[in-house]
Amino acid sequence: MRRREFITFLGGAAITSPLAALAADYKPEFKMSVVPNEDTAWGRAANRFADTVRFRTRGRINIKNYFEGRLYGGEQTTEFKLMQQGVADFAIGSTANWSPQVKELNLFFLPFLFSNYAALDAVEAGEPGKRLFKLLEQNGVVPIAWGENGFREVTNSKRPIRRPDDLQGLRIRVPPVPIVVEIFDALGAKPVTMNWDQAQAAFQQHMVDGQENPVALIIPYKLWAVHSYVTLWHYAIDPLILAVSAKTWATLSPEDQNILQKAGEEIMVLQKKEAREGVTDATLVDSLEKIYQMEVTRLSPADIEAFRGKTKIVYDKWARDIGVEIVRSAEKLAENRKPN
Repeated sequence: MRRREFITFLGGAAITSPLAALAADYKPEFKMSVVPNEDTAWGRAANRFADTVRFRTRGRINIKNYFEGRLYGGEQTTEFKLMQQGVADFAIGSTANWSPQVKELNLFFLPFLFSNYAALDAVEAGEPGKRLFKLLEQNGVVPIAWGENGFREVTNSKRPIRRPDDLQGLRIRVPPVPIVVEIFDALGAKPVTMNWDQAQAAFQQHMVDGQENPVALIIPYKLWAVHSYVTLWHYAIDPLILAVSAKTWATLSPEDQNILQKAGEEIMVLQKKEAREGVTDATLVDSLEKIYQMEVTRLSPADIEAFRGKTKIVYDKWARDIGVEIVRSAEKLAENRKPN
């Protein structure tokens, strides 16, 4: 039988149900941090989560989504700190943005480790993924479910990129994440670190030549208007994590914690499906070519080996920093999922 929030009168004394009493102690608004806008699989998942939680908790938990970095003032790599502090109650966060605080999350940016989604799924579901979730919780953030931002590709306004030499001297906007800076340094580019809101203005003003991100962001952010070239090289992958501040989690009833867990798992399964359909569906790439007039370069396995060789020094250095044990475990899982 469902619990109901009601007041009964016994002998003239009012008795309030435990959930009703607890709801009165909840914040009137719980803040959710979201990096992109609403017109993405990422943003739509945040809205679904807020709506579903509000409905299933009968209004006890009201989540307000702060899109496009509004909660962290554009400083995207501070999002995890806000979660630790309880300033942000919830987030659907990029592992790239959280990696400065949890170095093991750099696993997903080891260049060319993941060749397909099956490899990523195996790592997330296996021992590496479980260990990463445990590390997040030890650092004051309770993970609920994995999501998807996608393989990170590169766009630019100057020329097609098929070989490492094609990146020589190009000013590429990268997030303020050290491993990404080192990867583009190794490839001969000139990485420019800036937050995403600053980057969009820099593209318009021709201060930088290109950027790296999943292709699903090209249309919502109109990158086709400033960059004529996109290279599909899958150099890194960017899982998302739906999580809640441990400080916020501790204030919730066990029943509401269970609601959040189940709702989050269900919604992020859909989010991941939408994200992958968007970036693997041939119609998206077709639209980039035919509608938005971008020149799409698709790299062969032999092409990718040249980039892998140039970035091996970065891979080896960061493998040691991340932890050899977790990296070797991920490598084994990824290798077993490579196509024959």
